[in-house]
Amino acid sequence: MRVAVLGATGLVGREMIAVLEQRSFPVDELVPLASERSAGVVLPFRGESVAVRAVSEDAFEGVDLALFSAGSGPSRTWAPVARSKGAWVVDNSSAWRMAPDVFLVVPEVNAGTLPETPSVIANPNCATIQTVVALNPLHQAAGLLEFAAVTFQSVSGTGQAALRELAEGSSLARFERGIPLGGAERAQVYPHPIAFNVLPHIGGFDDEGISEEEWKMVRESRKILGLPELPVSCTTVRVPVFRGHAVAVTAVFRDALSPDEAREILRNAPGVVVEDDTGKSVYPLPRRAAGTDPVYVGRIRRDTARKNALALWVVSDNLRKGAALNAVQIGETLLEKGLLRH
Repeated sequence: MRVAVLGATGLVGREMIAVLEQRSFPVDELVPLASERSAGVVLPFRGESVAVRAVSEDAFEGVDLALFSAGSGPSRTWAPVARSKGAWVVDNSSAWRMAPDVFLVVPEVNAGTLPETPSVIANPNCATIQTVVALNPLHQAAGLLEFAAVTFQSVSGTGQAALRELAEGSSLARFERGIPLGGAERAQVYPHPIAFNVLPHIGGFDDEGISEEEWKMVRESRKILGLPELPVSCTTVRVPVFRGHAVAVTAVFRDALSPDEAREILRNAPGVVVEDDTGKSVYPLPRRAAGTDPVYVGRIRRDTARKNALALWVVSDNLRKGAALNAVQIGETLLEKGLLRH
């Protein structure tokens, strides 16, 4: 099997390659692809060094599975090319997610929607993925009527430059050089410095002041859960965390569901780990989630304002389940269904 990774030198692309190796995905030939300027970069895979190639039409010849994480522009350009060569395409950008003929898939939630023939499959937004993995088991048990979410999203969701800016902005070395921490240093990646700060701003704002990232949570959750009229509200926030997203969710259900019942349902849900013992200060943390696969859920409690409502705290590694892992799991599901040749 030939597996291509477009955007192989980026944070998510490198994570995709690592996940393919860690999960023993049956790759006979890895084809790492990127722009011309990254061609020739050498990446490790299964104890060998594999050179990155510049993306081109010829690069997709004979490719069975193509994992994309190069941004919406390259995805719009190259996904049709890869498809025309017979490849299944799993795209991590927002380019195809809301296209009516493109499947938006989280395997724990809606693997049954996968098509039967090679197609473009969209990987949802990182914060959306962890939210629906936590909500879907509760929805199946009690009927989800609506939910509200506030996200706390790490800088790794923006890329390597954001990681560097946070590291530099929060460095004690800056303080030792007489540069004030959290002062008026110029921001390069975000509109304002991210170190020691919180920015309620991810993506552009529309005329109503709703951000692009907030609309992703609204629209993608409806599509994945198969609830096109589901009321969803969201505020997305960038926080000074290197890796791992957190989401505070309040969900309203048709049927009453106690916190204990919710914990038991989630303990048996695929891809979920419950960490919920407030008496011992046990709850999900991005620092613990970093580098791991599950969606962690804790602080499960009765909502203080709404009937039949629960509040949840949901944490996951945005580069793993929020991106690379979910994409590879889609490939694994295609294999299990006999839709991807091996």
